[in-house]
Amino acid sequence: MKEYNDAIEFLYTSMPMFQRVGASAYKPGLDTVKLLDEKFGTPHKNYLTIHIAGTNGKGSTAHTLAAILQSAGYRVGLYTSPHLVDFRERIRVNGRMISRDAVVDFVNRYRAMSLECYPSFFELTMTMAFEYFAREKVDIAVIETGLGGRLDSTNIITPILSVITNISFDHTAFLGNTLESIASEKAGIIKPSVPVVIGEAQGSVREVFLQKANEQRAPIYFAEDVAPFDSIEPLQDGLLYKNTPYGDIIGELMGDCQPKNAATILTALPLLAECGIKVSAQSVKDGFAHVGSLTGLMGRWMTLHRNPHVVCDTGHNVGGWQYLSRRLKSIDGTLHMIIGFVNDKDVSHILEMMPKTARYYLTNAQIERAMPVDQLAEIAAECGLVGSQYPSVEDAYKAALANATPSDTIFIGGSTFIVADLLSLV
Repeated sequence: MKEYNDAIEFLYTSMPMFQRVGASAYKPGLDTVKLLDEKFGTPHKNYLTIHIAGTNGKGSTAHTLAAILQSAGYRVGLYTSPHLVDFRERIRVNGRMISRDAVVDFVNRYRAMSLECYPSFFELTMTMAFEYFAREKVDIAVIETGLGGRLDSTNIITPILSVITNISFDHTAFLGNTLESIASEKAGIIKPSVPVVIGEAQGSVREVFLQKANEQRAPIYFAEDVAPFDSIEPLQDGLLYKNTPYGDIIGELMGDCQPKNAATILTALPLLAECGIKVSAQSVKDGFAHVGSLTGLMGRWMTLHRNPHVVCDTGHNVGGWQYLSRRLKSIDGTLHMIIGFVNDKDVSHILEMMPKTARYYLTNAQIERAMPVDQLAEIAAECGLVGSQYPSVEDAYKAALANATPSDTIFIGGSTFIVADLLSLV
């Protein structure tokens, strides 16, 4: 265990980690990661890949696709970020996290190389994932971008299918401050002749994708044009998608954004079949219904307790909150909201979308990037939100539980790290 802790500490402290420190860890460009990849034998060339980018929904889409492929009998690698509780969540094979021994082994071999390059945390972690998938002899790996697309470290792969879920405002300091510029960066994952599925895009954003696909002679498919199900029926523990090409499907994931993700996935599956990756209707149903247990996905409108209903969600930008705010405003009874954010985002637009009638518990996560709670309180007040301040998620959660009746709802979110702190408690 000590060796593993030392390896993780090396990763966290020797290479800046965006999840912890923010902008200072961002390192655009592919030169370093290409060199690193070559030193480890270009492992990603040993298996097929699916590449997924987008502002929101890429995690849910990646996990659900992985779950479907696992259910179909494929050996599936899954690389996502960030992690919530355990670093090893980022790297999975058939839902099982990379072993501690494998993490230690990779770090030791990297340190022994004495390379004349200084990879970022993300570049090194990604290389670890790619090599682990090769060692584990996966058939296919689902690879989620970290930030952007064109200059994202993962963009060294040539996948059999690219997926871009949607475009919204996030990381504007790196990707641009217009939807078109952000779309252009995300479109950077479109490769020559490789089909691409776009989950959601209208107007000028759609034109950005069409132009890039035309330049690359890549077949492009818009999920919004396909209509892969007739209707959606909410259930107590899921969403029923009626009359899909695979029959009626119950999706375990319940956020208001999930129908968009489901349409994207159902549009992607026939394209994978054309590449020889075929799945049965039962595999599709099993993947949608059991994505959490199959892949370890957490934090997507995740119910933690009933009576009171305790739910958390990792939505952390304007696009995500467009869906969350509608759902929260529709909740009957008293709503208790535990919220916190990182300090490198303009959160006023998000706060303006939040229900004014909720009872707020303002807090901060236990990371360097966390927005101080007193700063959050000032911005919240300007947006018409009044709440009490708490030094930690644990303190805020205890207070909300003490105040809530069995018929109330407690929501925890605002940033991935608020949810991570919560999940470390329950």
